[in-house]
Amino acid sequence: MKSFGGSVLFLNRPDINTDEIIPAKYLTEIEREALKPYLFEDLNLDGFVPNRDIPGHEVIVSRANFGCGSSREHAPWALEANGIRLVIAESFARIFHQNMFNCGLLAVELPAEAIERLFKEYAHRATVAAADVARSVLAVRTDDHAEEIPFTLAEFDRALVEAGGWLEYANARY
Repeated sequence: MKSFGGSVLFLNRPDINTDEIIPAKYLTEIEREALKPYLFEDLNLDGFVPNRDIPGHEVIVSRANFGCGSSREHAPWALEANGIRLVIAESFARIFHQNMFNCGLLAVELPAEAIERLFKEYAHRATVAAADVARSVLAVRTDDHAEEIPFTLAEFDRALVEAGGWLEYANARY
């Protein structure tokens, strides 16, 4: 099973859509690694520079409706190509959410108050987060503070994540 944790990149905006995660002009790519340089290329967020801000981060914390827009599987692929295996948000677009699990990645939904607290407490500090899939607990820490936040994970989504995605899950069962 993949690990789900690392340094956190905070993207303080709701409604980050799949066109901003990976622009449509790259949808002809069939290899995940080919998408790596284009992650968040079109994201409009004050002060955000993709090639400066993405490297070294394995976790994203964002606002509501992350992954809205089209149903492209390329969006989770681009995240994974950049080493991002965990996205934490108040909510996700339904198809993006399922595509994350189908690819063996983890999408954690937290209540708005918890997301707000993460931004207030951690967004301007070096922060590390890790999800314990078996316990459904998110551990968040800085140099001088640590906490655990419970989350809910459907059993089928847990099975997909633990298997490494849909293909591995299907191969193991059939």
